[in-house]
Amino acid sequence: MENITKRELIKRVLILSIPAILAEISSVIMQYIDAAMVGSMGANATAAIGLVTTSTWLIGGLCIGTASGFSVQVSQWIGAGKEAEARDVLRQSLIVSLFISSFFCVLGILISNPLPAWLGGAFEIHKDATIYFLIFACTLPVKQMRYLAGSMLQCSGDMKTPSILNAAMCGMDVIFNWIFIFPSSTFVIGSVEIPVYGAGMGGAGAALGTAVSEVIVAVLMLWVVVFRSERLRLVHRRNKSVADTEHVYEESWKLRRKCLTTAAKIAIPMVFEHTVMCGAQVTATRIVAPLGTTSVAANSLAVTAEGLCYMPGYGISSAATTLVGQSIGAGNKKLARRYARISVLLGVLFMSSASVLMYILAPWIFAMMTGDVAVRELGTMVLRIEAFAEPLYAVSIVTVGALRGAGDTLVPSILNLFSMWGVRIVAAALLAPHLGLAGVWIAMCAELCVRGVLFLIRLLREKWLERGALV
Repeated sequence: MENITKRELIKRVLILSIPAILAEISSVIMQYIDAAMVGSMGANATAAIGLVTTSTWLIGGLCIGTASGFSVQVSQWIGAGKEAEARDVLRQSLIVSLFISSFFCVLGILISNPLPAWLGGAFEIHKDATIYFLIFACTLPVKQMRYLAGSMLQCSGDMKTPSILNAAMCGMDVIFNWIFIFPSSTFVIGSVEIPVYGAGMGGAGAALGTAVSEVIVAVLMLWVVVFRSERLRLVHRRNKSVADTEHVYEESWKLRRKCLTTAAKIAIPMVFEHTVMCGAQVTATRIVAPLGTTSVAANSLAVTAEGLCYMPGYGISSAATTLVGQSIGAGNKKLARRYARISVLLGVLFMSSASVLMYILAPWIFAMMTGDVAVRELGTMVLRIEAFAEPLYAVSIVTVGALRGAGDTLVPSILNLFSMWGVRIVAAALLAPHLGLAGVWIAMCAELCVRGVLFLIRLLREKWLERGALV
């Protein structure tokens, strides 16, 4: 393993990355289509969803952090060749994740009504924003199970299954959104009229369509990880003799202090990080809200459009978590270092190429998502500003994935705290009154560059390798 060539390392990273990248890209494409559906109803509908989007990211990120606290352990146990222990972690994660996501579900329901006012949104979009967030909150346990099952499969080395299912979810999302957003209509093909049912729910239909898609995919994802996964399936094994001790350990649903403590050490900094990041994004939304409905709508659509660039980075980041985690679990720090560096280089290459496309295609992208000329022009301008930050943004995205595989989550959360609040929010607050939405996005571009440099330093100093295996 020590003599593995660079070409073979790149090949392994790509084998795990490409399915995840394709799933992420398909997700972005579907978001474009969703945005176009909602955008066809006018700027107010787009602004209502955009107002609470950062809040959905905040709560969704807490669920992701919880899942990662357990999935990183699974990655390292598998790297150490101890699959029974990995399955034991899976059992505990199912119990804990369901409890935590149910808590956030209740919390989300309780705050759904006052949230739009807290965020400073215009009164005319409060009702739609409230309904959208309420539906989102009700689906949090389902989202949590999908996150958990998907991350478990990825960390076991199966990137293909969650990628296919997540891509399928995007396709179903478009179909269900169409059904729930628009009213009934009739398609005419030649002399044949085909009636198409529609609920005509508007923005609320977008949330409901996504919810139905989430339920279907979460059930399928859980079925795969529990019954079909080669390494993680929870099946009754009638082992004999020496294997009996492993059988008892594997089949237990008891919560174990060591597993929960390790999960907390990984997840708490990640939850803190997501809270810091999304809290800053919520604050940025409050900075944007007084700029008017056009700015809120353009900001929301630009954030969606930017996914064209950073989704490949998240795909490679998932692969880095798996490969670094398994290498650390196997006690091979040198291999973990090589996987981390190669993953970051590939992330920069992919996202830099995507940023060029985003800059060129920005007017066409916005023309597809909205018919409002003012929103289109403003969104195109700010999206092109952001394109210049993507190479260094790639460094931060992929480095976080690599460090996560090693169990290093505290320092990344501190770096994000500094960059988001010390750079982005301060700069946005200073520039927005003078430059409008462009000032907010200039601040974002500067902050992403600072963040990338900070994470590059963290990666190259290699203190994260000193942590050793968690399991």
